[in-house]
Amino acid sequence: MKNKGLANYSKIVAIAVVILVAASFGFKIIEKESFNSNPTNKKSTAEKRDVLIERSSQNNDIKSKKNPLPIYGNWKNFTSKNGLPGDKAYCVRIDGDRILVGTHEGLAVYENEKWKTYTTKDGLAHNGVLAIDVSEQTGDVWLGTMGGLTRWSTGKFENFTQMNSGMPNDLIYSVICDGKDVWVATGGGAGQFDTHTKRWEIFTEQNAPMHEPWTYGVCAGDGKVFIAAWGGGVVEYTKKTKKFRDYIDPDGNMEIDLFPDDGVVHDITTGVSWSDDYLWVATYFGLSRYDGVHWKGYFDHDSGLASNFINFVKADGAVAFMCTDQGLSYTDGENWVTYTKNKTNKNGKAIITEGDKKTELAMTPSISHNFVIGVDIKDDVIWLATSKGVSRGELVK
Repeated sequence: MKNKGLANYSKIVAIAVVILVAASFGFKIIEKESFNSNPTNKKSTAEKRDVLIERSSQNNDIKSKKNPLPIYGNWKNFTSKNGLPGDKAYCVRIDGDRILVGTHEGLAVYENEKWKTYTTKDGLAHNGVLAIDVSEQTGDVWLGTMGGLTRWSTGKFENFTQMNSGMPNDLIYSVICDGKDVWVATGGGAGQFDTHTKRWEIFTEQNAPMHEPWTYGVCAGDGKVFIAAWGGGVVEYTKKTKKFRDYIDPDGNMEIDLFPDDGVVHDITTGVSWSDDYLWVATYFGLSRYDGVHWKGYFDHDSGLASNFINFVKADGAVAFMCTDQGLSYTDGENWVTYTKNKTNKNGKAIITEGDKKTELAMTPSISHNFVIGVDIKDDVIWLATSKGVSRGELVK
């Protein structure tokens, strides 16, 4: 039954690639409400939040989970009109004092409030940069492109392709640095590159529990590597034992999530992210969270999620950030914040969801576009990659 269902979705693969490369993307934006309902209180939202946090630290009866999610504002947007090589941005990575952005027209680097672009003329494998990670061990920047893997080290570019290195496929959707190893998720399987031995190990449906050799995301955590395998759910690889196991939608229904919280919500997965002992799984049909024992599913109709069509997921501490075709959403598993942009002007709104309570706040300006495909967070700053530029937001204090 599942094979038939997967056959019905064969066209989704082609559609997804088209969306990634050429479609217009979308966005939504959100800000936060006051936590004091007294209308005579003239304190700012930030001041009220600080008071609440201070009281929480002094009173054990107030649980930390009641503290608000972070709220970002003061958005600043960048497009080809003010520095980017092109408007279509696929990914963003904060690297110290500089920002690395993968666009359809090359790698854009923002440093000292100026943009600089690197393309194939400078040594990139391909101008379409879909994924970026930075090695904590060496500081090398690894770029997953539409035409190979590029290492940017000491100002020089080194390219890896199927032809010169044995990499599984030149179309790279995700790249992560895990110690001395670099992992990639590609259109022809997942790959592990040992930077010490200079050797690749390839994982496809031939040697791993995948339905087909199409992988979209990869992350590492708890001594394991997790691979988002298109049509095959999540593949877990234990590094110590080199053993695999897979997590798929147990109900076998490709149309709906028949039994809630029985496993990953859908087998067509698009991203994975590990943090604080939770694995977050993005799909084109909703969001899943796994604590090692129990699964929890989230959808746009029963939570604050902007859309079930999720392009990318990034967990930071206890909060997971979802890039969707209808805006940016993030959650701690209970509370939600979603940002969307107006279609007619540069402004937008922030929607805060706490249980059955929803609060809507106007934001001026808003994020660059509602189709969000990349996000990175560090300290008090958040960066977004969208189909029409990148956006920088600051934590509202």
